[in-house]
Amino acid sequence: MAEPLPDQPRFSIIIPVLNEADCLDQSLTDLFSRAWLRQNCEVIVSDGGSADSSLEIAANYPCRVIRCEPGRAEQMNIACASARGKLLLFLHADSRLPGDFGRLIPSDAEWGFFRLRLSGEATAFRIIETAINLRTGLSKIAGGDQGIFFSRRLFESLGGFPSIPLMEDVAICKQARRLARPSIIESAIISSSRRWQEQGIIRTVLLMWSLRFAYWLGVDPVRLHRIYYPGRG
Repeated sequence: MAEPLPDQPRFSIIIPVLNEADCLDQSLTDLFSRAWLRQNCEVIVSDGGSADSSLEIAANYPCRVIRCEPGRAEQMNIACASARGKLLLFLHADSRLPGDFGRLIPSDAEWGFFRLRLSGEATAFRIIETAINLRTGLSKIAGGDQGIFFSRRLFESLGGFPSIPLMEDVAICKQARRLARPSIIESAIISSSRRWQEQGIIRTVLLMWSLRFAYWLGVDPVRLHRIYYPGRG
C-alpha cells in the first residue's frame, strides 16, 4: 500500500470486480490521483474470483481487497460489512466519478445517484444517455453504472442489496425510494460504452430495455442473468 487509509473516512467506495483487468488500472489511477479522495475515502475492491490480473492490479493501490464468491450483490454486501465510511458509494470498475464528487453529494443525503454520460463519442450515445437520465429522473430508479450511494443507516435498514444475480440495483432503488427522496447529482459519472460498441448499439439497447421490462413483469432474475451473461451460466 502506497499510503495509509483514513481512519474515519467519509466515503467507502466499493468496486465489485470480476475479470476487469482491462479497465481496473485506469479506474484506480483516476481515483487515487485525487488528493481529496485519499484524505476522505476508503476504496474497497470486492473480487468475485477473477481469473485475470485484477487482483494484482488492485494490489498496486492503497485499497482493501476482499475475495468472495461471484455475484455482484453479494460482493457489494460483503464489502459493506467491513466498510467504515458514513456513506457507501458503489462504483463499477469501468466508471469514473466527477472530479469533485465528494463536494457534490449533500452531507445529509440518504441515498442517490449521478446523471450518466457514456464514454463513446457517437451521437447515438448522447441520445442513449439522455433517455437514461430522463427515465431515472422520473422513476427514481438508477442503474449501477450511475454510482448509487446510500447513507450507512439507510443501507442497513434496507438489508443491503437483494440476493439476486441481476437487477439488484433496480430492486434496491425501488425499496429506497419508498423511504427517502434520492439526491440526483447533476455532474455526470462517465461510464464505459464498451458493451454497446462490442455488441452493437441497437442490439444492446433492445436487450437492456427488454430485460428491465421482463423484470417488471416478474421474470426470475436468474433467468435474466443467463440472458445478459450467456457465457457465465
